Amino acid sequence: MMTMKQVLTISLCIMVFACNVYAQQVSGASVAPSPQAQTGQSFQYGQTAPYGQQTMQQPSFQQGLQTGQQMPSQYPAQQGTPAAPEPAKTHQATPDVQQPASGTVSEFEQFISGRTPTTISTAIQQFGYNLFTRPPSTFAPVDKVPVGPDYVIGPGDELRITIWGNIEGQWTTIVDRDGNITLPKVGILGVTGLTFQELKDTLHKQLAKYYTNFEMNVSMGNLRTIRVYLVGNAVRPGAYTISSLSTLVNALFESGGPSKKGTMRDIQLKRRGKTVARFDIYDFLLKGDKTRDIRLMPEDVIFIPSVGPLVAIAGNIKNPAIYELKGESKLSDVLSMAGGLTATAFKGRVQVQRIENHKFRTIFEGDLIDIDRHLEKDFVVQDGDLVKVFAVVDTKNTIMISGPVANPGEYGITPGVTRIRDIIALSGGTLYYASKDAELTRIKVTQSGPQTDRLSIDLSRAVQGDPQHNITMEINDYLFVRSVPEWDLYKTVTVGGEVKYPGVYTVQKGERLSSLLERAGGYTDKAYLRGAVFTRVRVRELQQKNLEEVSVRLERELLSAGASQMSAAISREEIEAKRAEYEQKQKFIDTLKRLKATGRFTIRLAHLRLLKGSEYDIELEEGDILYIPSAINVVNVAGSTMFQGSFLYSENLSYKDYIEMSGGYTRNADESNVFILKADGSAMKPKSSIFWNSNRSRWEIAALGETVKEVEPGDTVVVPEKIERVAWLRDIKDITQILANVALTAGVFKALY
Repeated sequence: MMTMKQVLTISLCIMVFACNVYAQQVSGASVAPSPQAQTGQSFQYGQTAPYGQQTMQQPSFQQGLQTGQQMPSQYPAQQGTPAAPEPAKTHQATPDVQQPASGTVSEFEQFISGRTPTTISTAIQQFGYNLFTRPPSTFAPVDKVPVGPDYVIGPGDELRITIWGNIEGQWTTIVDRDGNITLPKVGILGVTGLTFQELKDTLHKQLAKYYTNFEMNVSMGNLRTIRVYLVGNAVRPGAYTISSLSTLVNALFESGGPSKKGTMRDIQLKRRGKTVARFDIYDFLLKGDKTRDIRLMPEDVIFIPSVGPLVAIAGNIKNPAIYELKGESKLSDVLSMAGGLTATAFKGRVQVQRIENHKFRTIFEGDLIDIDRHLEKDFVVQDGDLVKVFAVVDTKNTIMISGPVANPGEYGITPGVTRIRDIIALSGGTLYYASKDAELTRIKVTQSGPQTDRLSIDLSRAVQGDPQHNITMEINDYLFVRSVPEWDLYKTVTVGGEVKYPGVYTVQKGERLSSLLERAGGYTDKAYLRGAVFTRVRVRELQQKNLEEVSVRLERELLSAGASQMSAAISREEIEAKRAEYEQKQKFIDTLKRLKATGRFTIRLAHLRLLKGSEYDIELEEGDILYIPSAINVVNVAGSTMFQGSFLYSENLSYKDYIEMSGGYTRNADESNVFILKADGSAMKPKSSIFWNSNRSRWEIAALGETVKEVEPGDTVVVPEKIERVAWLRDIKDITQILANVALTAGVFKALY
């Protein structure tokens, strides 16, 4: 919890910086940011052992299948493969990989981004069953589909007949239970069992007996419904009333399709006790073949038998899933059903885990390349097999080159052939500031661990083909081309305000402030050296870091104290008061978090003769900004006075005179702690020759042999409040108002604790 002394110190420092910025604003100081260009290079290199270095002799497919070898309990672990079947894992994308709109990351996207999973996910599902998870309403109603010429008419169908010519007429009739319709002149006509095409021919023939020279059109209105039965291993077995246009697939969608215990490969349609069709959903899903999807008739029975043998295939194949076998199937058949290998699949290894005689599990390792070459080795898979296809090894025949070359980066090589000269040529050659000296780092794998060798290369001799320096490259070599010693193009600093030639200047290493001012032509007659503003990028970064650290610490302390006080409150009024105080503290913390440091630190300028060699003749850095304002004859008053404003400077007035001009002290003013914020950013106690150096966080005497007056143009007289006489809530409110209305820096916070 913060002490009263800490609160006083923070309030004082905040008011110092608030008034400092206020004084800058009044004096018209405006500092523009200097353009900066920062460059950096980073690299990583490593070596992965080539695939194939196994710790055991792997049994071949033929050997494992013929002997039925049981997997030993202490079977040595292989590279990238668990010794025992691992539990199912849900594949998760790497966080820093950008995901597409679909929310999933493909295997190839992971491979390209260098985030290929090291293990194979076996979180796969039985193939095809998710086809029926969508509700039937997503499909167009079948009773709205035009009927074909082979549609069979039955009771309940609505017929619409229109004739024109010598006679005109329009009739709508429904086939009754007996299969008849009634038409004028024609009378009762049996139509059940006729196809739609036969119906049109029959009607035309009957009407021609009574009329001549006429045209006729027949269409179907509302269609009848039929009842079918779906039994066996369906998700929702039962009797279904469906449109007379429905087919086998329509009925499967209505019932939710086969359950996980039901087959997808042999769905049977039974009619009058006979099996009239067998439908394989895999043909529909994998080939788009729907030729066996016949139209249903009343009282048809759809029977879904139990699921057949199942084989799982996972890893680097296009559609990893659990597939149902139909008849004798080989490994190549399963790979074909799964869409084949992905572009990143490793054909040099395939693993099969098999359950033998419902007693134990065996693991066989094999080679797809060998199977492609020798078709007789393409073995038959069995119910319960798990096939794993692995990815190519993430080992690249590349080297890295960095330094002053046209195109630094990673390059592919032929080990033992790609001659350093080749790499220099591929990279576009060295830049004009490149040194002829380069360094080659090489990692070798030894039984005692990696061994690092570094070789000095003379590029000029390497380019000429000297074999001592133009050595052949090996995988993961790192070639660093050095720059000439102490190379740095130039640094830029900005000087503005009251100098003869303001602008952006280039400075060399070790150049100091006095040299910059001489190059800028020196000060003008209007220059007010007391109000000089100097900012530095590195200081701003440090100040911002300190400010963030203080914000975090204050948030932790204030919120912890607020929670304790809330829990100790006993009355509703006290709780409401503590809650309001807590909200004000949170606003204060939020304001602190929004503050941005400026990077200003106190600097004192003098005549160039005095400035040279002094502690303020600092060495310049990239991005430094110096602004020298013109003289302003104003003194500011801030803090606990009746009126806060700016007054004309006079040498005959003391700080108390300016306070009196502001209406005097308020009741809560801390008269003993009045201080003067100097135009250069320092703080000074009245009637004292010492001042607060915010750059060094200490009190100092005047520098450069000068006499510091009590009040000077551009200064601000600050009258703080007595913290012990003001409630915490009042303090927070006042400080929040100050912070919200001015932009502050925070470099002084580092010295608080």
